[in-house]
Amino acid sequence: MAVTAINQSAARKRVTILGSTGSVGCNTVDIVRRRPETFEIAALTANTNVELLIRQALELRPKLAVIADPDRYASLKAGLEGTNIAAAAGADALIEAASLPSDRVMAAIVGAAGLAPTMAAIRTGAVIGIANKECLVCAGDLVTAEATACGATLLPVDSEHSAIFQVFDFDNAEAVEKIILTASGGPFLRRDRASLARVTPAEAVAHPNWDMGAKISVDSATMMNKGLELIEAWHLFPVRADQIEILIHPQSVVHSMVAYADGSVLAQMGAPDMRTPIAYALDWPKRGPSPAAKLDLANIGTLSFEAPDERRFPALALARAALKAGGGAPTVLNAANEIAVGGFLAGRIGFLDITSVVEATLSRVSPGVVATLADTIALDAAARSEAKAAIAALARTVRAG
Repeated sequence: MAVTAINQSAARKRVTILGSTGSVGCNTVDIVRRRPETFEIAALTANTNVELLIRQALELRPKLAVIADPDRYASLKAGLEGTNIAAAAGADALIEAASLPSDRVMAAIVGAAGLAPTMAAIRTGAVIGIANKECLVCAGDLVTAEATACGATLLPVDSEHSAIFQVFDFDNAEAVEKIILTASGGPFLRRDRASLARVTPAEAVAHPNWDMGAKISVDSATMMNKGLELIEAWHLFPVRADQIEILIHPQSVVHSMVAYADGSVLAQMGAPDMRTPIAYALDWPKRGPSPAAKLDLANIGTLSFEAPDERRFPALALARAALKAGGGAPTVLNAANEIAVGGFLAGRIGFLDITSVVEATLSRVSPGVVATLADTIALDAAARSEAKAAIAALARTVRAG
């Protein structure tokens, strides 16, 4: 059946993908293209990858395609010429895309840049797949309050939080003893800390289990990813910070667990493939098919677990401290980390300098109170500026040495 004919069916779920050219976005596109009888696309957005956005739009025929970079608007418009697909560019256009009527919005823009579009999507009252953990880290109280006020549903798409969501008894939350976030440990789990000083960006993005973008892969290597997930979990689930445990699980089969007062521990398991939690979010409250490989425990043979070494991976301690400090501390943590990871990928600082930059920024930027989205944006900008200064100072020290 032709795509144009399928689009006339009102029975299908309308899906908007914010960040369709990133890792989560491409996996979402893959599921949608395999199930044209179930889903239709309302809007697609990308940051700079206009060529891929055009290909996706021509295949899936959204009402609107948006490129965040205004300099690439002409290319987008030319690539969609002769179609009925509207083309737009810039921050306001991202908000427009997020505000279109949709049944599902996949919020997959990486980093704090995804905050404003995600808030716009929440205001529509849609079901929001939260694949951008930074939204909850930077402005978790604002995001959850807005969702409650607008009748929106937040469904976690991180494999760990999706796992917890699937086995958490919200009607009997008082029976939950703790939630256990599992972590693969990244590519450097067995490396001693001294050798980590020589890690290259290419090594850091080579995750042993997951196919992710560069920024998230580096976060996994430093374990900052798990620190951000700790803060995200605190906003998503009715537990105290001391009820959130992190456990290293190198096989990435048990995606997370919930321990109950009676001694039961419920786990969600599956192959390490983001299409599983994405499909769950798209089909919830039902379950639909996913192209992810089926789990073969006999073939895997052994599942192992161990406590994380926070001396080797200090990002975990920094995240816990930011959560304990409250206010805007998590916003500062996230902003500094984004800048530090960018500096590492650009070759300006070393791998171990990432957490050093974050720690220095946390010590120099007053977190204050984050009561509005404007407060969050201002604090995020201040933290980024301080982190850039910290990177410049490190570069001067290296040159002087």
